[in-house]
Amino acid sequence: MSNAISARWNGFMNNFKGPWTRERKWALLKKIGNGLMNNMLFILMFIAIVIIAVKNNNFLKPAAIINIISQTAAYLPVALGVAGCIVLTGTDLSAGRIVGLTACVSASLLQAVGSSTKMWPQIGVIPIPIVILIALLIGAAFGAFNGFFVAKFKLHPFIVTLGTQLIVYTLLLIYVKMGNNNGMAISSLDPSYTNFIKGSILTIAGTAIPNYVWIAIVLTALMWFIWNKTTFGKNMFALGSNEEAARVSGVNVLATTIMVFALAGAMYSVTGFIEGARVASNNANSGLNYELDAIAACVIGGVSFVGGIGKIRGIVIGVLMLRLIFIGLTMVGIDQDLQYLIKGGIILFACALDMRKYLVKR
Repeated sequence: MSNAISARWNGFMNNFKGPWTRERKWALLKKIGNGLMNNMLFILMFIAIVIIAVKNNNFLKPAAIINIISQTAAYLPVALGVAGCIVLTGTDLSAGRIVGLTACVSASLLQAVGSSTKMWPQIGVIPIPIVILIALLIGAAFGAFNGFFVAKFKLHPFIVTLGTQLIVYTLLLIYVKMGNNNGMAISSLDPSYTNFIKGSILTIAGTAIPNYVWIAIVLTALMWFIWNKTTFGKNMFALGSNEEAARVSGVNVLATTIMVFALAGAMYSVTGFIEGARVASNNANSGLNYELDAIAACVIGGVSFVGGIGKIRGIVIGVLMLRLIFIGLTMVGIDQDLQYLIKGGIILFACALDMRKYLVKR
């Protein structure tokens, strides 16, 4: 790492050696300008963070920092899933609804015995590993469904996942009205579930770090390994870069696409399982717009819609930056409704910068 930094520094300093011709000055200014434009989103966010920290002294205190880390961990798995779809030059609009469905299913199967609002009173509390497996199967099944239609029928992921979003939402509406629930919020969760997700094994500066932070760290490490150290990961990036070249090279386009979307669905279901206990009151609006946060975080983190470009560390940084901004805006009293405007602006600006980089390279 130090050698790479040293090489970049030496390369930068070489710009200042030799005679300063007009062309050379213009080339250097253009290079600096491109660098500023390519990193403008990070620069603006950093400025916003500094302003928020100045206005509210609590923003960078240990309790607030741990809250930001916890929020990042909660949203990170769904971003890791969406990122794979973007690497394939696609997206996934069904992510939020899959999160909502798996959250409600998980919560309904892990409600406390004897609760007057128990959705399925005829069954006890199902073991947590079995509920996790059920959630994973639900998410992976919908993901594989998306991948099959994208690869088999050459449909754009936007259209396929939009259709799946509506299908999943309908199933969610039906599910929350089943049993004894009658459309009410699913709450009164068993302590084993809430302790598993929101409990803590480590406290820093008097603030507990919830267990789902460690779950997010494990998933991040797993996704890094899959993306960088497996044949599947290499095939995914090859397919995103050039589908025809990947096919000629022996990549099974159908299987790889299905696996990418199925893995994404599994990540959504983990988010749903976490949210079921983290929110503790689940309804048909659970998971709403989670895909927008995930897409924004991925684009901010350098996962390109051009395809075949993306890094796990960039996704983590993107999710963290978004959480910093939105939590900070709340702390300085910015209206909740305006935050959606800011979120939309970030997505548009990030996509514009991403396309600019692509056009410059061409």
